[in-house]
Amino acid sequence: MEFRYLPMTEEDKTDMLKTIGVESTDELFSDIPPEVKLDREMKLKPPENEYSLTEEMRRLSSKNSDIRQYVSFLGAGVYDHHIPSVVDHVISRSEFYTAYTPYQPEISQGELQAIFEFQTMIAELTAMDLANSSMYDGGTALAEAITLAASQTKKKKILLSESIHPDSKEVIGTYAKAHNLELVMIGENNGTVSIDELDEHLSDDVAAVAVQYPNFYGQVEPLGEVKSKIEEKAKKAMFVVSANPLALGYLTPPGAFGADIVVGDTQVFGIPAQFGGPHCGYFAVTKKLMRKVPGRLVGETVDENGERGFVLTLQAREQHIRREKATSNICSNQALNALASSVAMTSLGKEGLYQMAKMNIQKAMYMKNRLESEGLTVMFDGPFFNELVVQLPQSVKVVNERLHEEGIIGGFDMRRVNEKYEDCMLVAVTEVRSRQEIENFAKIVGGIS
Repeated sequence: MEFRYLPMTEEDKTDMLKTIGVESTDELFSDIPPEVKLDREMKLKPPENEYSLTEEMRRLSSKNSDIRQYVSFLGAGVYDHHIPSVVDHVISRSEFYTAYTPYQPEISQGELQAIFEFQTMIAELTAMDLANSSMYDGGTALAEAITLAASQTKKKKILLSESIHPDSKEVIGTYAKAHNLELVMIGENNGTVSIDELDEHLSDDVAAVAVQYPNFYGQVEPLGEVKSKIEEKAKKAMFVVSANPLALGYLTPPGAFGADIVVGDTQVFGIPAQFGGPHCGYFAVTKKLMRKVPGRLVGETVDENGERGFVLTLQAREQHIRREKATSNICSNQALNALASSVAMTSLGKEGLYQMAKMNIQKAMYMKNRLESEGLTVMFDGPFFNELVVQLPQSVKVVNERLHEEGIIGGFDMRRVNEKYEDCMLVAVTEVRSRQEIENFAKIVGGIS
């Protein structure tokens, strides 16, 4: 046989068509209007044998500028962080790698314990009462938080900070349309949510106020001020925070400011950038909301012999059998990526996580100083984590092309999300960037006239 994998034979196809009562593939797709069908063969290469195909894919992949070959200052939601070597070792074990849903606790204790540890660490980082077993990504988690708040408060108006990640805002927009929610964008002032504008829009008909911490621009939002305004003007509104869990190793956690729901993405812990996904979202809440949490929860118990054990618990039946009444229809999780994040956090430990977060702040501050010494303007003057916005002398496209020539992946073009930031670049500086790399970046950018 020329091909190693043959998913379907002609006989298989004939049998399947016969079973469903059609004569041909064309008949199967007969409902599609002829004018939108392709009336010719697709211009594809003829099939190759396994070796030739592997070589072709290797050749194509070598054209990518990846972070193994290039120094990356690109963040905007996906970051280049150190991943302890133990992470790949653990998640490559077959009992984890092939696991899906641990419905049978008697044979899934390892998987359940790993998920329980993930929940525990996220709850500690966020200073919340409990966390779920993970979600698809941070954007999905934030959208689910918005719909939970609307369901809990029975209100439809949502106030969103303009400085939330633009992708997350699009996901929220999709959810909001299905739930008939009213989204109101609150502008930013000096890179963080405008407290004055927030004050103008807060009222008793607001279901939730959502901010990102640190926000899309890298700035640290004043969570205390936001919470005070909510208590003053809309006491029943829920405070939703999308937080970078690595930053919480150093910054005061949202739970300490009275957040009702804290969500985010654990890509920063043990999950490679891998061209944008998959990720792992988390969802943490106060105790009063634990029966409204989307997805799965793992609980600790004891067996008939009094031994410690773990089981799936507190999952709303509506997510399975009465879906039209469910707060959320998400019934799954990201167990493998959650495990990667758990192993990474365990490997770092509390002190290591604190030091890692501190290094992100220090190196980003060093980048700010170097850019300013090159005569460039760094936008905003408030506290920030590991990202900053810099005004460039040329378009971001031109600067990034120049950086690429020097083996550097530049930052994110801010004009893609807001035209007022024309020629502004969002630069990410993580703990893996060296002093020399930072200085080289600043020197190249500063030298472009």
